[in-house]
Amino acid sequence: MTKITRIECIRTRADGMWTIVKVHTDQPGLYGIGSASDVRHPETVIKAVETITPVLIGRDAGLIEDNWQCVYTSGYWRNGSILNTALAGIDMALWDIKGKEANMPVYELLGGPCRSAVPCYAHAGGNDLAELEDDVRRYMAEGYDVIRCQLGAYGGGGFLEPAQAKLPKNAWTHGRVFDDEAYLENIPKMFDYLRSKLGFGVKLTHDVHEHLRPQSAVQLAKLLEPYRLFFLEDVLAPEQVHWYRLIREQCTTPQAMGELFVNPHEYLPLITERLIDYVRVRVSKGAGITQCRKIATLAEWFGVQTAWQEGGDNDPVNQMAACHLDMLTWNFGIQEENHFSAAELDVFPGHAVLEGGYLYPNKQPGLGIDIDEVKAAALLDAEKARRPTIYGEPDRRADGSIVRP
Repeated sequence: MTKITRIECIRTRADGMWTIVKVHTDQPGLYGIGSASDVRHPETVIKAVETITPVLIGRDAGLIEDNWQCVYTSGYWRNGSILNTALAGIDMALWDIKGKEANMPVYELLGGPCRSAVPCYAHAGGNDLAELEDDVRRYMAEGYDVIRCQLGAYGGGGFLEPAQAKLPKNAWTHGRVFDDEAYLENIPKMFDYLRSKLGFGVKLTHDVHEHLRPQSAVQLAKLLEPYRLFFLEDVLAPEQVHWYRLIREQCTTPQAMGELFVNPHEYLPLITERLIDYVRVRVSKGAGITQCRKIATLAEWFGVQTAWQEGGDNDPVNQMAACHLDMLTWNFGIQEENHFSAAELDVFPGHAVLEGGYLYPNKQPGLGIDIDEVKAAALLDAEKARRPTIYGEPDRRADGSIVRP
């Protein structure tokens, strides 16, 4: 029996937004690492890991399912983003340990690969249609077969300047505002332009990032049907997922959803009623490899594919956990790419390699990725890491109401 002896959190990246969990054992030199990164609540997640640690000290590191269930119920209230992230970091680390003990990569340990590499989609953007086209062509030249298309930042195409927006005289904002109708006008035009220039050989996606009212979301999905998207991402907010039933009745535009999901009750009806085509839970927010493997299995029975969420705030350890799941999951669909600086990758020897639109894991035991703690500390800007989290100013409509998320 390999016992858990200590659990620690290691913060890194320039602003300290990455938190890596390291689980130590009573076997000399045997440890595992996992991702517990949360860009908005790093200190809160670290405190959660510290609170969980006494529950696990002295337990058998190999009892992964039992350890997961023990932590899951230990706080009584469950399925929250903080607990899930803390639990995921520990869970990934325990799978890392298990693979090292078996001298097998995690994807081999869990049944072996279904594919030779992991196809990824790229993120193309531009402030106008010509810029966007150039960026899409750049990724096509790099080998990407699936490319996400955005007009500038999230909500791009739906923003109006103050003079266009007819702000009230006591307006809460004097900057640009988001308008559903403008978005419905401009995003179909964007795809019409891209298809006229690029044809239908390249697969295109788009992320609404939940900016639309539900009625507008249904309209957009229907308007985009002629352009044969690979998928339309997060067209609804988690609070409004029942509207996916109406979208299914209106059109065949493939739907991807789940970036903000943490609770099984959010994604269960969407999968079991076949209302989405891709489930987009982040592995760390889904409570780790143990839980996300179950999500993937559930999705397989209902014809839904996985597209685990990454994003610019994510770290190479979570990416590697997703990569292992991608390799062993038959109903895997596509993986969101993530680019890291050379200095960041240098902190994580054994990281996955992104090349030509594919992500390649290595064949090392466990997750195959490690952390150089000296370089991790050097990468961290301690002063920035101590500052309170600064939340971005939300987008607003003309009347001042906030656009989710």
